[in-house]
Amino acid sequence: MPPVTVSLEEVRNTTASALVAHGASQWIANEVALAVEKAEANGNLICGLYYLESYCQQLITGRVDGTIEPVVTKPKPASVKVDAGFGFAQSAFARGLPEAISAVNANGTCSLAVCHAHTCTSLGYFTEQIAKAGYIGIGLTNASAVVSPPGGTQPVLGTNPIAMAIPNAPGNANSNNHGVRFQFDQSTSAIALGKITMAAAAGEEIPLGWAVDSDGKPTTNPADALKGSLVSTGGYKGYGFGLMAEVLAAAVTGSVNSVHSGALKAPQGKPHNLGQFYFIVEPEVFSGEQFWQRIDTLSEAVECQPGARLPGSQREIVNEVTIESDVWDKAVSLANYKSA
Repeated sequence: MPPVTVSLEEVRNTTASALVAHGASQWIANEVALAVEKAEANGNLICGLYYLESYCQQLITGRVDGTIEPVVTKPKPASVKVDAGFGFAQSAFARGLPEAISAVNANGTCSLAVCHAHTCTSLGYFTEQIAKAGYIGIGLTNASAVVSPPGGTQPVLGTNPIAMAIPNAPGNANSNNHGVRFQFDQSTSAIALGKITMAAAAGEEIPLGWAVDSDGKPTTNPADALKGSLVSTGGYKGYGFGLMAEVLAAAVTGSVNSVHSGALKAPQGKPHNLGQFYFIVEPEVFSGEQFWQRIDTLSEAVECQPGARLPGSQREIVNEVTIESDVWDKAVSLANYKSA
């Protein structure tokens, strides 16, 4: 069947309907649906509708709680904690962000810890919200262990992504990216696990440098990679960043270590219990308006070079997307689900 063209509104509404049909509260379903919509709009298919069936299955089995109200507290004036209660990360973040912004306005900086949450899928979805509110957002999270240390053969870290988003200056006319000057969201592994899973499903090889087999040898076979482990991007350098994400996302939040996290898409099992850590900074708190001048200098130095750009600075705004027909048919089927 050929791909279908679907409006983003349809993506959002269908996702929310599917989640509610499988037991989620409406407001929580709406928050998750916004993240799925954004992922599809950005072409981040792994974090979009590709995840919807897993969400629904785990709602039924209780691996994720779709009705829990997150608990927001302030251990210290510039520290905001959200206990997600084994619920969705999107709803927990939504409850914590207003309190975090209040803390940033009072203190100049703030740390926001989302604890005991479901996978957040796209970390940049959250740091982008911070930037749109006018602040610098840095985020880190962990995931089930799939990355072995350099020289090792056993996974100890997740893909452990790091994301950062920088806001536009107040009154900046550049509205192409909705108030975000630039942003990036990248795993500290050489590649996201979903890329290898999709290659395996399609019967395609993967490039050397993505993964090793169970003996620690580089492989182009995705099946062997899935039995082995991913490698850190840039070797020891990426490994260090992966460790940093693990410390902040697991140890600081009191959530699960990557080595104790089960497969994230498995229908059954223990709740994910993952953590996300965000550091939020008011741009002018230390340097005043010089901050914007320095960002302009950086931007000009990059963009004066043909073909070069700051990451995420030239995203196009779209109202509809093209989706594989089987993926869309599954989403519609999930939205029409009737419990026995």
